[in-house]
Amino acid sequence: MNFPATTIDEVLHQLDQIIENTIQENSRLGFFAYLYRRVTAQVKQAILENQFEDNARMFLMDVAFANLYLDAFNKFTKGEPISESWKIAFEAKNEKLTIIQHLILGMNAHINLDLGVAAASVAPGEKIISLKNDFMKVNQILNDLTNEMQNRVARVSRLMILLDWIGKNSDEVIINFSIVKAREQAWNLASVLAYLPETGKKILINETDNTISKLAALLKRPPLHIVHYILRIISFFEDKSVKTIITKLEES
Repeated sequence: MNFPATTIDEVLHQLDQIIENTIQENSRLGFFAYLYRRVTAQVKQAILENQFEDNARMFLMDVAFANLYLDAFNKFTKGEPISESWKIAFEAKNEKLTIIQHLILGMNAHINLDLGVAAASVAPGEKIISLKNDFMKVNQILNDLTNEMQNRVARVSRLMILLDWIGKNSDEVIINFSIVKAREQAWNLASVLAYLPETGKKILINETDNTISKLAALLKRPPLHIVHYILRIISFFEDKSVKTIITKLEES
C-alpha cells in the first residue's frame, strides 16, 4: 500500500485494499471503510461535476482528509501510537457491537477530529474563510448518503427498529449522533486551528482528541442501560460474516 495517497483514485484503491483485507480477516473495521469509500466516491463525483467554488482545493482537502484515516489505520495494524479516538474505534473490532456502532465510532473520530485538521491544513490563516461554503456543501452529500445507508443497514440489521422506538423518547447519544452537528464541530475546530502556530495546533488537537475519545466511549457503551441492552440484542442477531454484510450493503 503506497502511503500517503496523492490522488482520490489512490485513496479509493487503498480503501478497496482495506475492505478486501477486512473481509478476509472477518474484521468489522471493514464497515466504516466501506462507508468511507462511498463518501469519497461521491465527493470525487461532485468535484468532477464542478459543484464546488474551488474544486482544485476540495481535491486536495479530500486527499488530506483521507490520509488521516489511512495513516491511523496503517499505524494501528502495526501497533504504532494513534489518536485515542481512533484507538477506541479500531479496538472495538473485537467487541460485541452493532454495525451502526462501528460506523458511528469511525465517523466520530474522522469527522469530529480529522476533518477540522484536514481543513485547516489546506486553508491556513484567513484562507479558511473562503473554504466555508464548500465545506458546508459536503453536508448535503453526506446527508443524502447517510439516509441511504440507514436504509441499507436496516436490511442487514432487522432489529434496528428497536433503537428508533427508544429514540422517540430519549436523548441517547448513540441514537442522536448527528453528522451535520459533527461537521459543525469540525468547522469550529478548523476555524481555530487555521490561525494557530504548530505548537498551539498540537495542544488543541490533543485536547479535542481527549474530548472526542470520551464521546467514543459513550458511543461504545451507552450510559442508558436499556439502550446498552437493546444494542447487545441487536448485535446478537446480526450476521457475523463481514463479507455477507458488506455484500448486502452494496445491493441496490
